Amino acid sequence: MISREPTIERLAIAKSLLLEPFGLDESHLSRALAEIRAHRVDDADLYFQYTRSEGWGLEEGIVKSGSFSIDQGVGVRAVSGEKTAFAYSDDISFASLLDAARTVRAISSAARGGRVKVTPRTIAGSRSLYPDLDPIATMDSAAKVALLGKVEQRARAKDPRVAQVMAGLASEYDVVLVARADGTLAADVRPLVRLSVTVIAEHKGRREVGNAGGGGRFSLAYFDDALIDKYVDEAVAAALTNLGSRPAPAGEMTVVLGPGWPGILLHEAIGHGLEGDFNRKGSSAFSGRIGQRVAAKGVTVLDDGTIADRRGSLNVDDEGNASQRNVLIEDGVLKAYIQDAMNARLMGVAATGNGRRESYAHVPMPRMTNTYMLGGDREPQEIIASIERGLYATNFGGGQVDITSGKFVFSASQAFWVEKGKIKFPVKGATIVGNGPDALTRVSMIGNDMALDSGVGTCGKEGQSVPVGVGQPTLRIDGLTVGGTA
Repeated sequence: MISREPTIERLAIAKSLLLEPFGLDESHLSRALAEIRAHRVDDADLYFQYTRSEGWGLEEGIVKSGSFSIDQGVGVRAVSGEKTAFAYSDDISFASLLDAARTVRAISSAARGGRVKVTPRTIAGSRSLYPDLDPIATMDSAAKVALLGKVEQRARAKDPRVAQVMAGLASEYDVVLVARADGTLAADVRPLVRLSVTVIAEHKGRREVGNAGGGGRFSLAYFDDALIDKYVDEAVAAALTNLGSRPAPAGEMTVVLGPGWPGILLHEAIGHGLEGDFNRKGSSAFSGRIGQRVAAKGVTVLDDGTIADRRGSLNVDDEGNASQRNVLIEDGVLKAYIQDAMNARLMGVAATGNGRRESYAHVPMPRMTNTYMLGGDREPQEIIASIERGLYATNFGGGQVDITSGKFVFSASQAFWVEKGKIKFPVKGATIVGNGPDALTRVSMIGNDMALDSGVGTCGKEGQSVPVGVGQPTLRIDGLTVGGTA
């Protein structure tokens, strides 16, 4: 059997699902784009998408929910200057494609744009970061139900205080095809799976919750017995730890963040402020600061869409550009912003492979992929031992950030009170309040234990959600404000 180069193979899969069943080929795409180019535009693209998703949910020992859906459609976009004209349809046909193209052309004609330079048809360069498989088909229904049952049984066997177990298994097969006005053609086949575990523990009338889970761009075989045990152990341990928690002290104090998922604070408080659209408009606290020191020495922050199998990784972004490893802050100095095609053009820089959209029914915008801070040279135990009085936060729930001011508020779902370098007791109700750019300057110790999260992140922006990854090492930040209940 002769195998095809991965980029060509993905393009063939995309055509077989998104063009051929509807009597379309590349000539139809060229004609639709030519309709848009009849008016002066700076850019235009067609974004075809086929998504098949499945979900299973277990509660009280039985599978209580199951879902399966198929969605497909095409989004048509024209860009003139700062203006975007966009139309979409779930009817993939040449008539619908032409209608959408003429609609955006008419809207874009009101703007003053340029002419798109058209080159002969070019297949966009891309990565090969994950298999082009359908994860839904990698395990039959009986095995999926059995997997959830195994989670339930093992969690309850861990401790008699486990009162309730909930587990969810989700799989998605996503195929996209991008045709650009300049002749570029790109495709991607994106598997995505996730297993989530929630445990409720009860003791003497008190109930507390623990969560764990993970996933990425691979088959369901990833969730073997060892990994299931790991997730169950983490969820049960979190719930039992929270059973013994006390009200969190409040005030300004040293805060140490654990490795991995606590990088969500970095994502929200710093990452969004480095997205190109906010900086082009001057609404970010980081606007106009390229080349300036914005963080303590040793702080290096990256957004990297090229890490194999990761939830936030992409072979190509949703504009057909290959994903990249982008250094945003290097040794405390701001180096770059995250860019999609439009904002990069308007700012006179190169796109960074960060043009992302939730679906064919949404316009792309600059979004993060896997955002993380590189490790330092300190042992984690040394960092905790350095705390005179403060908080050690190992897990986070929700948070909010104001892009313009950089102010953030985060709730810690698991944290510990530390005195004289010793962990004293778990605390509940701690919220961490600060300013992203200011917090970066207060980083005083960076651990050597950088870790990425387990594959659970979803980022929301302007009503659109996309899968992302986060990460960081153990990190000491001085002088943060902690809101508590004590």
